[in-house]
Amino acid sequence: MIRFLITTLLLLITLSGCSQTTPVNVCFQSANVEHWSEDIDLYKINLEKYHIDLYNKISKVEFEEELQQIKSKLNKKTNIDVIIDLMRLTRKIGDGHTSFLAKGIEMHKFPIEVHYTNQHWKVIKTTLEHKNLLGTTLASIDGISINEIAEKIGEIAQYVENDQSKIHRTKQNLMNVEFLYGLQLTKQKFEAEFTFLDNNNKKTKASLKAISNKDYYENTEFQSIKTVIPGLEKPADSKHDFLWFSPIRDTKAVYIKFQSYPSFTEMESFGESILTFIKKNNIKQIVIDLRNNGGGDFFVGTFLAYYLNLSDSIDWKSGVYVLTDKVTFSAATSNASQFRQILNAKIVGEPTGSNPTGYQDMGQFVLPNSEMIVTYSKRLFRFQDQITQGVQPDVLIEYDWESFSKGIDNVMEWVINDIKEK
Repeated sequence: MIRFLITTLLLLITLSGCSQTTPVNVCFQSANVEHWSEDIDLYKINLEKYHIDLYNKISKVEFEEELQQIKSKLNKKTNIDVIIDLMRLTRKIGDGHTSFLAKGIEMHKFPIEVHYTNQHWKVIKTTLEHKNLLGTTLASIDGISINEIAEKIGEIAQYVENDQSKIHRTKQNLMNVEFLYGLQLTKQKFEAEFTFLDNNNKKTKASLKAISNKDYYENTEFQSIKTVIPGLEKPADSKHDFLWFSPIRDTKAVYIKFQSYPSFTEMESFGESILTFIKKNNIKQIVIDLRNNGGGDFFVGTFLAYYLNLSDSIDWKSGVYVLTDKVTFSAATSNASQFRQILNAKIVGEPTGSNPTGYQDMGQFVLPNSEMIVTYSKRLFRFQDQITQGVQPDVLIEYDWESFSKGIDNVMEWVINDIKEK
C-alpha cells in the first residue's frame, strides 16, 4: 500500500523481456524453456520468502501443481502465453498488491476506451477517425461477445482485490492486443472487427488497427466524453493537477481534489493553505474527492486529516463528505476508512476497489531472465473491524450513463444538492 502509486509508476518504465527495444512481435515468439524454468522457480522461492502469508487463499499443493503444469508445457508456449499463465496463477494468491506485471512490455492497444456502466461497455474515448463511435455500446470483437471477452480478461487482470477493482482492471486491459490474441479472443494479432450498438440497437461494424502503447499515449489525438463539476473551478496557481482545493459556488463548502499522493512536505504545505482558507472564509462543509486515486502513502493522507481537524468552523456532525469509486485503491481506501472515523465523514459514491482489511504494503523483485516484475504484500492492515469488500459507502451512487454521457458528474451533483439543503 505504502508508496503504491510511486512504485506503480516506476514499473511502467521498467524494461522487460519483451522490451521496447526489441521487435514488436517478440511476445509472440516461442518461450525459452531454460530461462522461463529458472524464472518460475525463483518466482515461487521469492514469493514464499517475502509474502506475509502466501497461502492464505490458495493452498501450497495447488500452487505447486499449477506451476508444474506451466513448466511442463513451456516448449509449446510463446512468451505471452507464459506471461498470461503466470498472471492467472498470481491472481489466485488473492490480494491486490501481489501481481505479475507485464507493464514494461512493448504492447499495443486498439484505439478506443470503454467504461462499464449500467451493465454495458460504453465507448468514452476514440481517435478522431472513429469519433462516430463515442457513446455507443461495444457488443463484440471478432464475433465474440464483449461480456465473454471481459470475463476472460478479468481472470488475468492484476491488482484485483474485489469485484470493483476487477471491473476497473478489466477495463484497463480490455483493449490490450497481446492479451486478446494470447487468449485466442481475436483472429489476428493487430487488427480486429468490432461491433457496436447505438441507442436504438442499430449495429455498426468497424475494423480497428492496433497502435503501440507509446503512440497511444504520446502521439495520438483522441476525442472523449468528460464530466465537469458545476460551480467549481480549479485554481490557476495549483501546484498539482492531482491535489488542489476550490470553493463550491453558492455554498460555504470547499472541494478537495485528492487524486494522488504528494510528499509529506508538500502535503504539510497544502494542509496549511487549506486550513488558512477554511478559517478565513468560515467554511462549513468539506468534500474530499478520492475517486480515481490509485494509492500512495496513507500516512501522507493523515496529514490532511490533521490540518482539517484544526478548524472549528466545519460542521463536524454532518458536513464532511468523502467520495470513492472502484478506482479508489490501496492507501486511498485506507484513508477513506480513516476519514470516516477521525473526520466523521460520510462516504458517497461506489465501494472502493481494495479492501480496508487485508494484505497490503507492496514489495517487489525482478526475475533475472524475463526481467518480469513480481510484487507481493508485506503487511496485514485492519482499518475496519467489520470485513467488507471495499469501503462501503454511506450513500451508494453509481455513475449514471445518462448523466455521464452529458458530461454531468452525478455523484458531485448529489453532494452539492445535499450541502445546499443544510
